[in-house]
Order: sequence, then structure tokens, then C-alpha cells
Amino acid sequence: MSAEITKSYEPHDVEKKWYSAWMQARAFAAPEPKPGQETHTIVIPPPNVTGILHMGHALNNTLQDVLTRRARLEGKAACWIPGTDHAGIATQTMVEKHIKKTEGKTRYDLGRDEFLKRVWAWRDEKGDLILRQLRELGCSCDWDRTHFTMDPGYSRAVLTAFVKLYKQGLIYRGKRMVNWCPVSLTALSDEEVEMRPTKGHIYRVRYELVEPAPIPELPEDARPLPPEAINDGRVTHIVLETTRPETIAADVAVAVHPDDPRYKTLIGKKVWRPLGERVQIAIIADAAVDPVFAAGALKVTPAHDKVDFDIGQRHKLPVIDSINADGTMNAGAGPELAGLDRFVARKKSAEILSERGALIEAKPYENNVGYSQRAGVPIEPRLTWQWWLRYPRVEEAKQVVRDGTIKFHPERWTKVYLNWLENIQDWCISRQLWWGHRIPVWYRKGVDRDTLTPADLADPQKIHVSLDGPADPENWTQEDDVLDTWASSWLWPFATLGWPDAAAMKAANYDTLYPTTTLATGADIIFFWVARMIMAGLEFTHEGEPLEKRIPFKHVYFNGIVRDKQGRKMSKSLGNSPDPLDLIKKYGADGLRFGMLQIAPLGQDVKFDEDRIEGGKNFCNKLWNACRFRQMSSGSAGVPPADKERPAPCQADNSSLDAILARLNPAQLDDDDHALLGALLDTMRVLERSFAEFEFATATQRLYSFFWNDFCDWYVEVAKTRVQDPAAKTHALAMQDLVIREFLLLFAPFAPFITEELWHLLGYGAANDLLQNTRLETADELVGILSKKDMLISDSATARVEKLQQTATLARQLKAEQSVAQKRDVKFLVLADDANWTALSSNAAKLARLVGAASIERAASEPALPAIVTPLGTLYLDTGVKVDAAAERARLTKELAQLEKHIAGTQARLANEAFVSKAPPAVLEGAKKQLADQQAKKAELERLLKAL
Repeated sequence: MSAEITKSYEPHDVEKKWYSAWMQARAFAAPEPKPGQETHTIVIPPPNVTGILHMGHALNNTLQDVLTRRARLEGKAACWIPGTDHAGIATQTMVEKHIKKTEGKTRYDLGRDEFLKRVWAWRDEKGDLILRQLRELGCSCDWDRTHFTMDPGYSRAVLTAFVKLYKQGLIYRGKRMVNWCPVSLTALSDEEVEMRPTKGHIYRVRYELVEPAPIPELPEDARPLPPEAINDGRVTHIVLETTRPETIAADVAVAVHPDDPRYKTLIGKKVWRPLGERVQIAIIADAAVDPVFAAGALKVTPAHDKVDFDIGQRHKLPVIDSINADGTMNAGAGPELAGLDRFVARKKSAEILSERGALIEAKPYENNVGYSQRAGVPIEPRLTWQWWLRYPRVEEAKQVVRDGTIKFHPERWTKVYLNWLENIQDWCISRQLWWGHRIPVWYRKGVDRDTLTPADLADPQKIHVSLDGPADPENWTQEDDVLDTWASSWLWPFATLGWPDAAAMKAANYDTLYPTTTLATGADIIFFWVARMIMAGLEFTHEGEPLEKRIPFKHVYFNGIVRDKQGRKMSKSLGNSPDPLDLIKKYGADGLRFGMLQIAPLGQDVKFDEDRIEGGKNFCNKLWNACRFRQMSSGSAGVPPADKERPAPCQADNSSLDAILARLNPAQLDDDDHALLGALLDTMRVLERSFAEFEFATATQRLYSFFWNDFCDWYVEVAKTRVQDPAAKTHALAMQDLVIREFLLLFAPFAPFITEELWHLLGYGAANDLLQNTRLETADELVGILSKKDMLISDSATARVEKLQQTATLARQLKAEQSVAQKRDVKFLVLADDANWTALSSNAAKLARLVGAASIERAASEPALPAIVTPLGTLYLDTGVKVDAAAERARLTKELAQLEKHIAGTQARLANEAFVSKAPPAVLEGAKKQLADQQAKKAELERLLKAL
């Protein structure tokens, strides 16, 4: 006997109970794939080891769990691999702040080895918090496979990749311009720089010509020289604008466009630099200058701007570095600015320029400034020695996405991805940190690193590159830098499966689980991570095999960003992001999961609304109550009054699909049975399409409408009289058991806790047999099973019930419009032809009970009552109150106007050649029928208005 379903659903008790049971049963451990068994592998986008669960995590990991749980039900060998990323900058910064606050020390005070011990201690104590939080969400990861990007095996994979790429000549050391974070004191990739609109000033400055020049004769359409450039009828200055006057002392030239007629005669001449050492710098011509911006002249500061650096390289200009790594000015900035913070120096430099008469004006100005994502401060373009990677397999990476070997969902991201690969730049993979994978390069002691040439870097007497270091370590010094965090996580899909260690790969089932099936992630890291993983997979896995064996995943699902109702990205600083754990406490994990997915259309940002999460909880309550009602219905007297003792729980045999089908009597199938089974099969097909197309919102909406409307609001209500009939009761309850069973299987990936609990309470599974161990039938398979039981679904019966359901909905609508929604003593009169009245009269008692009416009768003539057009005729509502003709006319006029809009839309579709030529025949016929029905309804509304 199954336990009794309690009156109310308490999610917290159920969640704790079942997650513990799942863990004890090792339910999430990936099974050894059987011969021919399809696998389904997902690797979690590893959250930062510093991370805590936020709404983005809740959405992304719910999606992965839904996919994984559905795969198990489909009989696939499902494996979801969890883990965390060491998050170089974020983790080091967090630990450094803690040490500074508690001990007043810096990492330099501790030294590298001691500092790293502190980081590991922090990681061991707090680093897996987010993984523990994911369990509260219900995530079914194979926790035994948990990886960390700094684990010994994973670290060896990272260093193996570096050595392989270095030996291929794809990794090199070079002094180039990078994005520099003055707080974290490390280089950043372009993707780690966030452009923000920033208010400041633009400074209009005069650079004095060493030798004044004649005013050039300009074409009529040419821009004039700035008036500040001219004095006593001669050109005495070059005028330019800059947002960074503090770097003027590092200027080595002034550039103009070679075709700008204002400056052609000045090219080759010189100006006095207005700050720092008073020296002459040349006026040069370069096409990179925008002649439209400001006065068309550009100060060239190669050490502090990427464009300037490129100009300097083309013209072989010297480089003056005037800013220290920490953002303070050095001696290269001149004695007036040396030692000042860069922003203090900006203000000071403007004052000096003003005193010298070189500053024309400082105007308020807003432009986009690059900020360090981690430190939140403006970055500095900085010339430093770094390690660089020429991306491997770029053409193959384009090909596999272009030809659909890897499919993006939504597909529009394909274009973005391909465009990035077309314009790809070498990757700066070194970081000036201590926490991370230390680059496996050793320099011979005594070698000057700043003067190493490409030839030196290829000389094994000066540079050693290997996994384990040189045999004589006392003669070598290892590279201080570590690898960019993304240079470890780009190996995630195969390094988590043991690569490159053969024994580890075999133990992890690498050959059957790779390539993985689906990657679910945010589009904001399409370049950071997705593209790089594709290139890494193609480079390092299954050498010589076809592309489809080497790709890291077959599908990429890009979920949207979770935003508030105002469209703002959720963040702690804005205070607009709820804590998912608080929502779980309030609404239950299933309520959060289902509510989130209902508002998450494919690839679109999610406008978070807590009401929808409450709606998820309410739906779970509806399911609980419906199942409790079903259990109570097994009593000999049907549903007992509230003051009587409840009957014993259901004792019918629900242990298998065959057992339930054995209780069904095909001869007793009525129209409502056919309609319910038809709706169930349609729901199954909608979900099959939704999972194939990653349309999770469509799936949740269909589950909701089927169970709430088709099952609860219609079938359970109409079946109440059958349950009270001893001859029909067994069949009617078996129908409910069949549908509830299939619904629980469909709903389980979305709401795993409540479905597991109800599965056992209703006797669908043995005590030790989890829901996930049951094979979910496809819609076609269920049709075949029902057919063998002589239960063929009647489309005509389904259509008849659909008309009744539409009529009931419209009848309730009419009652609501007449403000009598709660009254049950009203009467409906029907003006209908014989065929429709036959359909109505045979269901009149049932329909009257469902819509809350005393009776439904046929009208002999047209009554002067409020009316509504239904598929089965025109319904008139008799409330016993005289009709307000004006109000009724207004209501019908409004309804007619809305209907005319729908008709116009349908006609437009049918007149669209693109739609008509491409639409399947069934869709085309459906549209034509819809138009005919709309036009018939319009005619009836016009008749009603005329009668009024």
C-alpha cells in the first residue's frame, strides 16, 4: 500500500529526502555505456572557485539538468561532469585582500610559495560552495567526476597543451601592446576589458612649430585650419585634442593624414613638445589619422596607445614609457608629474599646459573607456613582454560551425562567431599572477630576458620548455608568469575525461563520452570560451580522425541573461538580484526551476518576475492536489465530503504501464477519453520537438496548459460522475493513472523532487526503484502500445470535445462579462442548428455543471439577451435581469473589431506567397479553415448587433 498523500505539499522536506536518497543510490553516476547505447554528455561551464549561486547560474544549470534528466529517461547513458575554475585574478585578489586585512601583509611579504599555500587553504575551505549550492537546485551531476582546473591531472593537461603548441611554433614570446590592469598588475585579453561610457574632458592643445610656415592655399571644400594655429599671417602651431594630457611627455611625433591639404606642407617639419623635456618631435603622415576628428592631428605616444604603437612601428619611432605598472607616473613623464597617480597627473598636466599658454580649452567629454572586468578600473595600454598564442585550427573551427557539424541555438550566433574568427588576433596567454598554471619555461641563469631574440628563444641552451623542467634545475630560473585562466578551461571538454593520460582516459570512458553532446552557456563568453574550446578540441583530440570525432560538442545552447523588469542586468551593486537560495526556501526548488524556464525563450534575455516563480510553485501545488484527489477517488463512495474520514490510499496496480493498461476497457472509451489521450500525445510530441530545438519555454507552457486545462479543469471534472459509477470507475481511474504516470515522466526533468515523491506515493515505482530508471515512451511508441490494446485515438471525438471545451470557455467568459461569474442559478439558451444542438444536448448536463449554470436549453427564437458566438451556436445568458442594450451593443462592437483584426491577419498570411509556397499542406488547410470560422463568427456577430 502506498503512503497517503498529505493535504499540502511541503517542498523542503521532499527535497531534502530525495536528494539524500539520490546521492545514497549514486543515481547520477554515469553508467558504463552498453553496446550500441547512445551517450549524452554535458560538461558544466565551471563556475569560479570564488563563486556563489546567482540567478544566471540558476537558469544555466537548470537547463543542463533538464537536458541530462531527460536523456536518462530516454535510455541514454547520461553524464553531467561538474567542476570549478581556479579563476586566477579573482581568487588571487580575494586572498590578497583577506591577508592585507587580517595580517597587514602583501603577497610579496609572504613570498610565492607561502602565498600559494594560503590560496590552497582558502580553496579547500570555501572553494566548492557553489557546487554544494547547486545540489539545493536539484542538479544531477556525477559528483564523483568533479574536477578543478588546478587538480594535478588537469594541470598536467594544461601544461601538455602548452608544450605541444610551443614545439609547433604556435606559442611565442614578444614585447607587444597589451591591456594592463594597474590594480591586478597583470595583462588582460581584449575579452576581459569592458567598455564603459565615461565622463571626463577633452583637452585642446597647441604644439608650437619650430619654424613657422606660410598659410597653405586650400580647396574651397577643405576644412580650414584652426584659428589658434595661425599668428601674424603664418602657421605657428599644430592644434590637436587629447583625453590624456598626462602622456604628452611620452609623445614622439605628431601625425596627420597624408591627404589632408591643411598639413601637406608641414609634413617633415617639427614641433616643440609642450610637456616634459623640451624637445623637437616630427610631424609625420599616416593614414591611421582621422582627418575629421578634432583638428585632424594626432599626438603619437607609442607606449600608451595601440594605434600609436602601430604608427610608431611603421615609422620606426622611439618609445617612451611614462606610466608605471601601478598607474603612477615615472620619470618619463617629466619632473612635474613623476610619482603622481595617473588621474592626478591628468589634472596637473592641464594646469601646467594652461600656465604655458598651450592649453586652449578643456571641454566636458564622454567616451568609451576600457575597464578591467575584475578590478573595475580603467586599463592602461602597456608595452610588455608576454607569451602569445597563434590560434590553431582556425579554418576547421569555421568549417564545423558553418557546415552544421556543431549547431548553435539560436542559429544567429553563428554569424557572430564566424565574424570573430575572420578577424582573430593572437591570444596573450600569460598573466603576471602567482595563482594559476605556471608557464613551463625555464631561462638559463644569467640570460637577459629583455634582450632575447626569436633565435634565442629557439636555443635550448638559453630556453628550456618541458613538462617536468630541466635535469639541472639549479642552473635555470622558471618563468614567473602563469597562464591565462581561459588557457586552462579551453581544454575542459576532454581534460575532464582524462586527456592526455591514456589510463585516465580509459577510466573516464573518453572514447564513448567524447565528443560531448551539448554545451549550455551564455553568449557573453562565445569568444572567451566556446570558440577556443572548439579550436582546442580540433587540435588535441582524435588526431587524424574526421572532424565530427574531434569537435568538443555537437550543440551549443546560448541561454539569455537574467534581467530585472526594467531590463537591467542583475547585479549585487544594483541590488536588483534575488538570491536563488532565498527563492528556493520560499517557493521550493521545483517552483524556481519551472518558473524560470517558463520565462526563458530560446536565446532571449530573461525578464525576471518573481510572480512567475510563485506561479511555478502554484503549478506544483496543483499537481500535488490533483494526485491527492486521484488517490482519494479510490474510496468506494468516490470523493467523500470534507467532514468524513478520507478513504485508504489508492491500491490499484500502477507498478507498470502494462498493469495500468490492463485496467482500461477499450469499449468504455468515450469522447473525453479520446480527447485526453490525444492531448497527452500532442504534449509528448511538443516536448520531443522542444528538446530537439532547445525551446524550453515552449515545453513548460505546453506542460502547464495540458495538465491544468486538459486534465484538471476538464477531464477530472467530467470524470467525476463516471468515478461514482461502479461499472465505469475502474476504467476512469485507470485513465487518470495512465495520464498522471506519463505526465510525471514528462515533468520530471523540470521538477525532479515533486515528481519523484508522487511517483512513489501513487505506486508507480517500487521503494528502491527511482523514477529516472523508467523508460519514457515517445509519442509514436505510446500510439503503438495503445493500438495493441485496441485503443485507437479518434480524431473526430477529439474535435468534438475541443468544440465543447471552447464553448465552455466562452460561456464562462460571458458570465464574467455580465458580472455573474460566481452565480450558478443562471440559464443558457442556445440558438443552434440540429447537428450542433445534438452535440450540445447530449452533453448539456455536463456542460452546465462545468460552466456553473442551472441549465442549457435550446431557444425557439432569438431572445433579447447578452450573447456570445461559440463553435456550437450562439449562447444567450439569462441572468433574470433586464438587458442593458447599449452596454451589450458596445461589448459586441468591441468583440467584432477584435475579430476583424484577426481576419485581416489571417487573410494577409494566405495572400503571402512566401507563406503559401513553403507552408506544409496541413498548416495551409488549417489557416483556410481558421479564416472560414472567423468569417462565420463575424457574420453571427453582425446579425446579433443588427438584432439589437
